Amino acid sequence: MSVLLMLIPISLLFVAVGAVAFFWAVNHDQFDDMDTPGLLPLLDDPDADPDAAPGRDRRREGMP
Repeated sequence: MSVLLMLIPISLLFVAVGAVAFFWAVNHDQFDDMDTPGLLPLLDDPDADPDAAPGRDRRREGMP
């Protein structure tokens, strides 16, 4: 029973820290654009040259 007397304040502390972190993120505009970061890895890099990386297309070099 005495363990509960320690766990309840610790759990309330975790909830308070989570709430502070959430409201800090909201106030610092962390949730403004939720779609673009997920699409960024799918976009092609306009500066990437496919011939610059050797071994990228081995069929063109005659290797199996």
